[in-house]
Amino acid sequence: MPVRALVAAADLFAIEENSLRVALARLLAAETVERDERGEYRLGRRAAAVQQQVRSWRRIEDRVCQWNGGWLGVHTGALRRESRATLERRRRALRFLGFRELVPGLQIRPDNLTASREALYEELVTLGLPTAAPVFSMAMLDGSSDTAARALWDGDALVADYRRSRAELEESEARLPAISTRNAMVESFLLGGRVIRQIVLDPLLPEPIVPAGELRDLVAAMRRYDKLGHSCWRTFFSHYRLSSVRAPVHSEPAPEVEALPAA
Repeated sequence: MPVRALVAAADLFAIEENSLRVALARLLAAETVERDERGEYRLGRRAAAVQQQVRSWRRIEDRVCQWNGGWLGVHTGALRRESRATLERRRRALRFLGFRELVPGLQIRPDNLTASREALYEELVTLGLPTAAPVFSMAMLDGSSDTAARALWDGDALVADYRRSRAELEESEARLPAISTRNAMVESFLLGGRVIRQIVLDPLLPEPIVPAGELRDLVAAMRRYDKLGHSCWRTFFSHYRLSSVRAPVHSEPAPEVEALPAA
């Protein structure tokens, strides 16, 4: 994406051009974004692992299988003292895969993921887990530990969040065609982005911890909303000749989008 398109998009959210350029410089230094010979920006190598997680949201249910009552564990108690940045990457990795701390040094989650332990280990390491942290499975926990493990997640709160987000998507879906292109772009980006984040960070819990179908209904609603959101941004992408979203062959640029800053 060229910087002029980024500046125009930032203007939609009342982000000043100078603030955007400062942020880009910091992201470049952190290798979170890269710039090619044409001066166009794309996500960098340090963002690849997270981006892969984000892109998986449409197929999130393919990651789970029937739960037999077993657990996955990650032992972090023997890790040497870490820097704040390293510790944050480790926490991020465990959060992406839905792990919670049962006792100090032991992170667990239900063993209902389709990936093998080896694949999960590689995924966790790619996201920031130290290679020295072992990943293993447990056939069962003792009674009190099993009860404590299931209580690490608030199933009722998760279901309430699924339903709340689904209602917000449906309300916005009905509202977007009636508001200005500019407002529709902003609303679809903010709401869609928040719900995608919710889906990507979902712990993917099995029954009986969370009722089946609630997450599936939210993902289905988000798929519909995603198509609508892309349609709100088509003219913008067409105007800046960006290929990420194809504009209809006979679409005409909306005046509001034409008026966006092109610097």
